[in-house]
Amino acid sequence: MFFNALNCKCPKCKSNNIFNYKGNILLFRMPKMNERCGNCNYKFEKETGFFFGAMFVSYALAVAQMVVSLVLFWYFFDLSPLRVFFIITVIAVLLSTFNFRLSRSIWIHLFYKD
Repeated sequence: MFFNALNCKCPKCKSNNIFNYKGNILLFRMPKMNERCGNCNYKFEKETGFFFGAMFVSYALAVAQMVVSLVLFWYFFDLSPLRVFFIITVIAVLLSTFNFRLSRSIWIHLFYKD
């Protein structure tokens, strides 16, 4: 389950991708999800508002990335707080599409039942 969620694969057949476009923050394009799996026809969005909970997963991922960045750049590279703040901000923006995809994939996998 863990590797399928990381690779954004269908929780049922574990072969097709959940997203048909990964997104690119530099081009201001968000990832696009498939409505259903092309292989097993599994519906990814169970109901309206299903991915509301994925927002909390995304928040947890972003906070974890920011804490790791803070420790790395402040304590190991001994940078000033302002520089660390800007570096963390850039990292958070660059990883936003990754967090979006991963949080939705984790959320889908959490609610999959065989």
